[in-house]
Amino acid sequence: MSLEFLWYIPNQVAPGHRGDSAVEGHNSLDRLTELARLTEDHGWGGALLGTGWGRPDTFTVGTALAARTTTFQPLVAIRPGYWRPAHFASAASTLDELSGGRLLVNIVSGQDNLAAYGDAEGDQAQRYARTKEFLQLVRRLWTEENVTFTGEYFAVENSTVATRPVAREGRPHPRLYFGGASPAAEKVSATDADVQLFWGEPLDGIAERVERLKNLQESLGREHQPLEFGLRITTLIRDTTEQAWADAEAKVEQMAGAQDTHGHNPRRFRAVGQQRLLDLAERGEVLDDNLYTAPGKYGGGGAGTTWLVGSAEDVAKSLRKYRDLGLTHFILSDTPYREEIIRVGDQLLPLLS
Repeated sequence: MSLEFLWYIPNQVAPGHRGDSAVEGHNSLDRLTELARLTEDHGWGGALLGTGWGRPDTFTVGTALAARTTTFQPLVAIRPGYWRPAHFASAASTLDELSGGRLLVNIVSGQDNLAAYGDAEGDQAQRYARTKEFLQLVRRLWTEENVTFTGEYFAVENSTVATRPVAREGRPHPRLYFGGASPAAEKVSATDADVQLFWGEPLDGIAERVERLKNLQESLGREHQPLEFGLRITTLIRDTTEQAWADAEAKVEQMAGAQDTHGHNPRRFRAVGQQRLLDLAERGEVLDDNLYTAPGKYGGGGAGTTWLVGSAEDVAKSLRKYRDLGLTHFILSDTPYREEIIRVGDQLLPLLS
């Protein structure tokens, strides 16, 4: 079973994301290029670049990093509504062609400041119905000519994208990653995504979702290659188990102090997947062997809500258990980002090859 390991590169206007130590020039092209090149040097296939209004444009950053690297694969997060399907299909196929087939795409349908760029928030059913149309149309534009499509949300007539993505065996176009834990989101994944990404839930929860998605593929009539599965999670590793836990607890203590100062309320999140993570703390502070839920109490959102903590051997053992459930794509991170690209790449990845 071939495994993929990606890192995470912050794409933020303000420094200090999740406790990162970089301040001056933290989001400069030189700094981001350094991080991308370090992924190449330390065993990573590339990195996820986050998206959201009020952040630097993710596709532009991904294009710049692809131009300054050799093997780095930017996993560019994009939103239907911010992009029109034909516009995105053209931009993405151009970047994929110019980079020699290195583009990866993460489709995001969650909350954002939609009104700031002229989009509108429908209900959950509408949001995922639009995402489904977006995925279907982009796939057709990448692989067909003279595409005519009339949907509820998007339409094109006799549309042919000028450039074509790089096609290889098993890869007709850039791989499409997708998240979401609601029933509506899972139906989109089961039929139209290439990779379903999970956040750091315990093994029993992931096993249940994998089984459900496999059943949905069959019942809904998936037309593409079988859906693959991945994990997006923070991994805090140190030379010893004891040191890792001491550092993890110290980090959480700092987060708790910051919450007291700023009045942060992690329950502001409404997405189903985020709420599932926050609810884990009620089951215990440490689940399975080393899944640490305490960060979610103090503002660790998304992939920072739960952490895998321990020595490289401890974390590798845990990731193998996720692999045994059928997960083959892993997007890992910890801060400070630069130092942890090296540490996790050099100490953890060789144990998983």
